[in-house]
Order: sequence, then C-alpha cells, then structure tokens
Amino acid sequence: MMGKTAPAAAIQEFVIRPLQEFFRTQAIGGILLLAASVAAIICANSALSPLYHRLWEIPFRVSLGEFVVDKTLHHWVNDGLMAIFFFLVGLEIKREVLAGELGILKKAVLPISAAIGGMAAPALLYAVLNAGGKGLHGWGIPMATDIAFSLGVLQLLKGRVPFGLLVFLTALAIADDLGAVLVIALFYGGQIALEPLLFGGLIVAVSVALNRAGARTALLYSLLGVALWLAFLNSGVHASIAGILLAFTIPTRTTLTAEQFQRRVRELMGGFGTADGGRGALERDETQQAIIRQVELAAHEVEAPLLRIEHNLHPWVTFAIMPLFAFANAGVDISWRALGSALTHPVTLGVVVGLVLGKQLGVMLLSWLPVRLGWAELPSGVTWKHLYGVGWLAGIGFTMSMFIANLAFEEPHLVEQAKIGTLLASLISGVVGYGLLAGGTGVEKRSGGAIRNSGGGLSSHR
Repeated sequence: MMGKTAPAAAIQEFVIRPLQEFFRTQAIGGILLLAASVAAIICANSALSPLYHRLWEIPFRVSLGEFVVDKTLHHWVNDGLMAIFFFLVGLEIKREVLAGELGILKKAVLPISAAIGGMAAPALLYAVLNAGGKGLHGWGIPMATDIAFSLGVLQLLKGRVPFGLLVFLTALAIADDLGAVLVIALFYGGQIALEPLLFGGLIVAVSVALNRAGARTALLYSLLGVALWLAFLNSGVHASIAGILLAFTIPTRTTLTAEQFQRRVRELMGGFGTADGGRGALERDETQQAIIRQVELAAHEVEAPLLRIEHNLHPWVTFAIMPLFAFANAGVDISWRALGSALTHPVTLGVVVGLVLGKQLGVMLLSWLPVRLGWAELPSGVTWKHLYGVGWLAGIGFTMSMFIANLAFEEPHLVEQAKIGTLLASLISGVVGYGLLAGGTGVEKRSGGAIRNSGGGLSSHR
C-alpha cells in the first residue's frame, strides 16, 4: 500500500502515470484515425467508390413490438455509436471539472479561456466568409479540436516538450468539446418534439436519483442510457446529447474510502499466505480463493464508477468507434477537379481559414490576455513558443468538425465541401504545429525540473 510518507510516489502512481497512459492511448488512437481516414479516401477515389458508398446506405432495422428504429448504417454510426463517443466525452469533462486541470480555478482559467478564443475566432472568420450564403449555417464546423489527433501529434514530440503542455492541450480540448456539445444542443437540433424530450428529462432525473441513492451498477445506468438515447432520437435534439447528459449523472463517489479499503485489504491478507499450509496449491485452496474474491470486491468498491466506466470504454471508443466514424465520413472526392472547386468554395475556405488561422489567433489572444491580467499563469516549463505551437495543433478539427458538418447541412454537396476543408485544415495545422514545436527550445526546467501537477484522482467523498 502507498504510505503517507511517500507523497511523490503517490503522485506518480495516481496522477502522472494515468495521464501518461491516457496520452499513449490517444496517440495510438490518432494513428488509427489517420489510417481509417486514408482508407476511406482511397475507397472513395478508386474503383471501390460505388461499393464504399452503397455500404453506408445499407438499411439496418431494430424493432421491439411496435417500436421500430430503421436507419442506414451511416446513421447508426453517426447517431448511435457516436452517442457512446459523446458519453465518454461527458465522463472526461466531469472528471476534469471535479479532479483535473479544470477543477482548480487558477489552473482552469488558461485552458478554458484559450478554448473560448479557439471557438469564437474560427466561427467568426467562417461566418464572415459565408455571410449571406447557404453555407452560413456551418459556422460551428471549425470550432472543434480533435483530441486524439492533436495529442497524437504532440506525443510524437515526447521528451522535447514539457509535460505541462500535454496537460494544457488535454484541458483545452476537453473544454472545447464541452463548447461543441453546447453548440450542437442549441443550434444543430431539429424540430423539437416535447413528449420524447420530457421523457428524456425524466430518465435523467431517475439517473440522478439513483446516483444519490447509492446505485453503483454500470448495467443499470447502461439501460437508462439506451432509453435516454431512444427518447432523444425522437425529440429533435440530437441523440448524441443523451450521452453527455447520462455521463453527468454517473457517480463519482465510492462505496469504500481509501482508508477503509486499506484496512479491509490488510484484514483479508493477514491469513492469505498461510491459508494453504504452505503447499503452494493456490488454485485448490478455497479459503485463498474466497479471500481473492473479497479483495476484488473491495477494489471494485473503492473505484469510482465514473473512472471504471471511462477506463473500460476508452479502448472501444479509441480503437473501434472513432476509426469506424472516420472510415464512414472521410470518404470524399479529392480529385484535382474536386479540389479545384473546393478551394474556391466559401464553405471549404471558411473551414480552412477558421481552423488554420482562427484557432491559433483565438487560442493565443485569449491565453495572453488572462496571463497579462494576472488571472492565470503558464504551466510549468511551458513558454509562449510552446503555446503558439499548440495553437496550431488545436486547428486539427477532424472528428467533431465532420460530425457538426453532417448536422449543419442537408445538401450532400455542402457536407462534402466542409469535409474537404476539415481534412486540408487538419493536415496543415498538424504539420505546421509539429514543425514549430519540434524546432522549439525543448523542455524548460523549473523548480529543479520537477513536474508539478495537482489534478488526478476523484475523491471518494464526491
């Protein structure tokens, strides 16, 4: 057990190591996203194009009595699987607010302010370029930062950039995700149907009540999540919002405190070594097997359901759902003729200018301002040059930008232009951002080079 006499070791175990594991996962996820996107582009620009497009138009029907959900595979990916993606986003937002960089006011000001600037400036530039045109409704497309791609690029510079920069970009991207979710909820829904929306609100209330009552079973919240998704699917509010709302109701309190867990494990392990009489036949000793099961139960009770669910979902979302979304949505025509047309189209230009120029300008301006006013300070080891490089990486808008493009436009032609703009802008932002950070001065050491981080685990009393 981790003693109170080793705070540095405790921070390493419960704060730094989980963050590093998260960054590694996102880096691998970024590679898979890239591979899936390239595969989609190849399919859409080769002899496989008819087959590729027909694949996503295959109808898939689920029915229960008189209740029927009949959608194409493309809709199941975008409206169904992406609700799970948004559920994970909601869990990450809640964790960051309760125990991460967004939970400490002094630390939260900088990434939140940077995220606001990184959303407002791109939206404004896009709106200016599309004023009075059919593409104006897509102003939300260049607002989002793709956390997997941006962290994946930053992870390639591991050892050459300070750890605080990774934490800053993560907090910025999560705050950015929250902004994107609000934009989707407020501006990219359909005609509101009151009955399903009220039913959805009732489900959220039940989930909150169960949380307060001490319910910690993931299956119970999963069933409520399915019901909430179905309600929102028919409400006119995009079904992905169901994932966010459910995530906010997931418990962060644990059944056992850390002290109770330590005491319980010590009691259980007291007789573990001698239970089999020293014969070493662990698999045949019923007493030891019973102790192991009780230790597992205690470990389950000391882990917050939010953290457990987030940990279990991450591989599915990172390695399956997001690559599948990329493969279903990145298949655009990039022939010279299509590119030539896109580069003069206001939607494509708006997305490119918004993500490439708007992001860096907004992030830098609203990072400089709170620091200048004394409301915030740069993370340990981070310089303004580092921050400018991250401003470029924030222009990688892939997943959320394409998602909003599908919501913003009914005309396939406009969706195509927005996706081409997203791909171009993300490529430019990633390459330039990497170049700026790779050519930087490296890690600036402060306070003896120690990494200081006060975010991390969720309190068992929350």
